[in-house]
Amino acid sequence: QVQLVESGGGLVQAGGSLRLSCVASGRTFSSTAMGWFRQAPGKEREFVAAISWSSKSTHYTDSVKGRFTISRDNAKDTVYLQMNSLKPEDTAVYYCAQDPNNSGNYYVRTSQSEYHYWGQGTQVTVSS
Repeated sequence: QVQLVESGGGLVQAGGSLRLSCVASGRTFSSTAMGWFRQAPGKEREFVAAISWSSKSTHYTDSVKGRFTISRDNAKDTVYLQMNSLKPEDTAVYYCAQDPNNSGNYYVRTSQSEYHYWGQGTQVTVSS
């Protein structure tokens, strides 16, 4: 089975940066799409960013475009989320997830139902 472990969360002031990492175990990481989602207090979990297995395709939710960058290192079975210019509204638990049925080069999905494996989450808190 696939296991995903996130790290890199923490407390940061508005305008600061954090880099989240997600290490995967299992044989399928390098051939499938990965995504980052977040859940703020009192809100539903939402899509943040996704990347195809080859890194040829990425997609971001509008609120993070230009500030967040998703990347991956298949040799290390790791996906990253670089978060810059953080805002208080970015405060949430961030989850990485694997879309095991998506091995496309130029296609990523944003629906949570397509992501079958999830990490435990890492807390990001942005103070104003």
